[in-house]
Amino acid sequence: MNAPLLDIAGLEVAFRTPRGPVAAVRGVTLAIARGERVGIVGESGSGKSVTGRAVLGLLPAQAQLRAERLHFAGQDLRTLDAAGWRALRGRRIAMVMQDPKYSLNPVMRVGAQLIEALRCREPGLSARAARECALERLAGVRIREPARVFASYPHELSGGMGQRVMIAMMVAGGPELLIADEPTSALDVTVRLQILALLDAAVGARGMGLAFISHDLNLVADFCDRVVVMYAGRVLETLPAAGLHAARHPYTRGLLDALPRLDRPRATLPVLARDPAWLDGDGR
Repeated sequence: MNAPLLDIAGLEVAFRTPRGPVAAVRGVTLAIARGERVGIVGESGSGKSVTGRAVLGLLPAQAQLRAERLHFAGQDLRTLDAAGWRALRGRRIAMVMQDPKYSLNPVMRVGAQLIEALRCREPGLSARAARECALERLAGVRIREPARVFASYPHELSGGMGQRVMIAMMVAGGPELLIADEPTSALDVTVRLQILALLDAAVGARGMGLAFISHDLNLVADFCDRVVVMYAGRVLETLPAAGLHAARHPYTRGLLDALPRLDRPRATLPVLARDPAWLDGDGR
């Protein structure tokens, strides 16, 4: 059996505070194979985004990271220096951040940022070829006026437009692993389907691994191959995406039961009843 593209075991992330360390990720173990789409779901604060940032070495200075294993394509990420991370980010691992307003450079035009991402993969790309490729990438994420967006600053774009620019930029480098943090949250339904088709094509054509972080359980069940359910920094359950709606863990059942349904309207949605045993990764 081939080794997974991403292999994490016993990942711990804590943040130093005046009152002592606060654990954000506690003993997370997961793996993503080439060509696999793995959904990571859970409430806000469950550790999904911190896990993704840990893989890319993007944790703030006050973070403390420990792991039994943190490997990408057989390489131990814990041993990388600054030069090693620069060689990896954007080229081999990319991350679509949740809020483009805070992730795109506010003083650079969109086109310049896209060209920078393209040249990470192809340093010898000419200015003309880079511009043409950047415009193609913008058109590929269903932006109707790519030339206008190319010349715009991030603050001149809507949230959905900024999200599409971020996706175009991260996919432009042709990464082996893409960590997508709520990549469709600011998009309308039609554009969301188009972006999912774009990501699916990248997974199928290049064998790219995809970590798809989301709150949308129905979307993850339809789009992903496997689902990892997180709570309070721990993985409570891992199951095939097709079987998500038949999940047995009470936390996952609680998340599913809280979803509104058109075929079964209810006056009041149920509130999740939490079990203290879940904090230890138990409570089934």
